[in-house]
Amino acid sequence: MNMLITRTVVVTGNAAHDVLSNAAIAVIGNRIAAVGSTSELEQAYPDLERFDARGLAVLPGFINAHTHTVLLALRGTVEDWSGEAIYRYMTPVSYAMSGEERSVLAALGCLEAIRSGTTTLVDPFRHVTTYAKAMAETGMRLWLTESCADIDTRRIRHGEYAVDETFGAAFLERAEALVEGFHGSYGDRVRCQAAAHAPDNCSPKMLRSVLDFAAKHQLTRTVHLSQSPGEVAAVKAAHGLTSAEYLDREGFLGPDLTAAHWTFCTEADIALLAERKVRMAHTPASISRRGFHKVRIGQIRDAGVEVVFGTDNMSEDMFQAMAFGSIVHRTGRGREVEGGVSPSPDEVLDSVTTIAARSVGAGDEIGAIKVGYKADLTFIDLKTPALRPIVRLVSNIVHYGHPGCVHSVMVDGEFLMRDRKVLTIDEDALMEEADRVTRRVWERMMADNPDIARPDGELQWLGTGT
Repeated sequence: MNMLITRTVVVTGNAAHDVLSNAAIAVIGNRIAAVGSTSELEQAYPDLERFDARGLAVLPGFINAHTHTVLLALRGTVEDWSGEAIYRYMTPVSYAMSGEERSVLAALGCLEAIRSGTTTLVDPFRHVTTYAKAMAETGMRLWLTESCADIDTRRIRHGEYAVDETFGAAFLERAEALVEGFHGSYGDRVRCQAAAHAPDNCSPKMLRSVLDFAAKHQLTRTVHLSQSPGEVAAVKAAHGLTSAEYLDREGFLGPDLTAAHWTFCTEADIALLAERKVRMAHTPASISRRGFHKVRIGQIRDAGVEVVFGTDNMSEDMFQAMAFGSIVHRTGRGREVEGGVSPSPDEVLDSVTTIAARSVGAGDEIGAIKVGYKADLTFIDLKTPALRPIVRLVSNIVHYGHPGCVHSVMVDGEFLMRDRKVLTIDEDALMEEADRVTRRVWERMMADNPDIARPDGELQWLGTGT
């Protein structure tokens, strides 16, 4: 698309965190061709279609650096239940789904993401080839990953940690198929990463296989790290090490790795991860739903670790991630910050834009509004009561923004949502189908896994025709 966006406020996302008033952005094809004053760019680009953005602010599109869209099937359940959720519900529900059912839930995740101002999803999970097409057809930018494991994650809730080479080989085959079928596809909107699921379900052989796979295809990497007490105990029992120490022993840590969660990392783990320049993917809203997140975030930030934000499970709302993240990350700091609290709103926004772009190896392509960067843009309606009065715009967005203030979303120079209308998805049909699919999946999961006790209280399947 060739377009001149005029009379707007541009939150550039550059190193100086410049915010430009009465500004304009020229988009040629899928790239940003110019950023400047409206008067200058109207003279320079007289023939471009105009998009009058008065009353709007334009930001770099939000990058959700860690999510699992398919797990929307669990929304409104495990957030409120006690006990281990990863292997008790998250793993079984993913295996209970058909490819078509995964596609419906993944597309719903994309819909919520678009309406939440997100342009990029980083989504590591399993059986990704079965739903990658559905995600790509929404128009979003994607980094997709088959999260490999060779210890059967379906058996871990029974205390079984035996290596299953056949189980692991299937993951590696799916990872290869995902790269062959999707890496660089859809005009290079879809790319892949390499992933080991977690230290407790990956043997040293699997970790080496993932490293070799990443090197072969020149991919960035990701892993879940110290995300549960069960993981920590299993790794200690198997290797006599913490999760971070185990990954380091196998040569898995490095600057091309983004590790999610770090919830139960020790001080020594944090020092090691910082030394290896591993990035942290933090999902502060998701992790805090059962109570305030206990991660040593002050020590992590003080160690100089680059932190990116994601939503993880049951939500794609990056406004919540920023708001929760701002609160959590201002807690437990080991040093005073002169002139204000840390992180600042600009630093929080960086975690979902510029730093998040670096975490997937695309720091020179997306994450800021700069000449030559891809035109991935989020338009915020400043005529939203939650954002007024405007004294410090970025502070308002980080602390008080919500999906209802998103006006339009552009990826690769094309609108996915314009004037609050999503253009790439039949919203009503998708939401109705997602309800039907989720009910079928839950019934199948419970039938296939009779050892999973039904939680207190019946699940409430409410029709949407009221």
